[in-house]
Amino acid sequence: MSNINHKLYIEINDSNYIFLVGKMDEHNNFKVIYKSEAPIEKIEKNSISTLQKNFNLIKENIYIIEQKLNFTFNELVLILDNFSTKYINLTGFKKLNRSQISRENITYILNTLKACVDEIEFEKTILHIFNSRFYLDGKEIYNLPIGLFGDFYAHELSFVLINTNDYKNLQNIFDKCNLKIKKIFTKSFIEGAYTCEKQLNIKNFFQIKINQKNSKIFYYENNSLKFEQLFNFGTDIIIKDISKITSLDLNIIKNILKKIKLKDNIAESELIEENLLIDCKNKKIKKKLIYDIALARIKEIFDIILFKNINFKNYKNFTKDIFLDLNDKSQIKCFDKIFSKVCSEYNCHINLTDSLFNKKIFSTVNKLVHFGWKSEAIPLTQSKKSLIARIFDAIFE
Repeated sequence: MSNINHKLYIEINDSNYIFLVGKMDEHNNFKVIYKSEAPIEKIEKNSISTLQKNFNLIKENIYIIEQKLNFTFNELVLILDNFSTKYINLTGFKKLNRSQISRENITYILNTLKACVDEIEFEKTILHIFNSRFYLDGKEIYNLPIGLFGDFYAHELSFVLINTNDYKNLQNIFDKCNLKIKKIFTKSFIEGAYTCEKQLNIKNFFQIKINQKNSKIFYYENNSLKFEQLFNFGTDIIIKDISKITSLDLNIIKNILKKIKLKDNIAESELIEENLLIDCKNKKIKKKLIYDIALARIKEIFDIILFKNINFKNYKNFTKDIFLDLNDKSQIKCFDKIFSKVCSEYNCHINLTDSLFNKKIFSTVNKLVHFGWKSEAIPLTQSKKSLIARIFDAIFE
């Protein structure tokens, strides 16, 4: 198959760039042709701060890819996992007077709300717009209600925005590489879309990712990304607590956590095996102590991230489903049951998931680029009306 079908994808995350080239094979499965990673030169406060360093690094890696594949790219798809984003949820209304909802009614609300966001958030650029909720005469409708009759229609949209300076910097970097940005996705949107496709019976959910040094939560509702929040703590905080209270070296604690199993009914007399406490003379550490330390810290983590987080206060009324990705599983596999226990105390249902590996991430992106997303809204240009028509609209709407 000709390499004309090769597509370039670049992910920017906390620590590195991921460069990937993929294509669809003869069975319409996504196939990775090339993949490489490069450390980020300097990212501060979730934005690009040293433009020239990043430009040189990106240009060099793209050149290597093009030489290796003997192909020149003219566009790319960009995935952002470390940029500051803002979320706005707005509802537009339309009086119908028993008339039928038309596509023009939907377009009017969409364009009006978008114009409102553009005017208020003039220092930000819209990345995604989602159709979140539809209400006809006070009753929620679960699909776009074009063609239905009613008196009053309400349409909620969710907006995802990025700082305009960051957006322009990204465009500038890739313009200098002779590449056009075809589409920009936030990684949370992609991960949520993947979960929606795999969990057909779950419409609303929280997805939490706990990494070694940071954590992230986002909320999906009706196939729409509604809100996201980042935290500057991760699994390290649990391990450091255990190390501090037991007076054991961090590396010893990490090794212990890889080897032991922790459960609710640990006996008070059950000790850490001596072969795991090498060079710790006369040390007797109870497994129950490690369990209690971890339980207390995990409760605190979940309270901060979700259960006592005011940003998610209203959303908790719509779902009890949590998808949890422990990105540092090699060290905290033994805490799985503790995470489940903490969530069950709040009557939540936890689903332990594995981190999406690159092929699944980029395969999902490829589908979104080619087929779009069921809830993503695209503003349409409306034809200009005459002065008389606009006056009549103002009177009768």
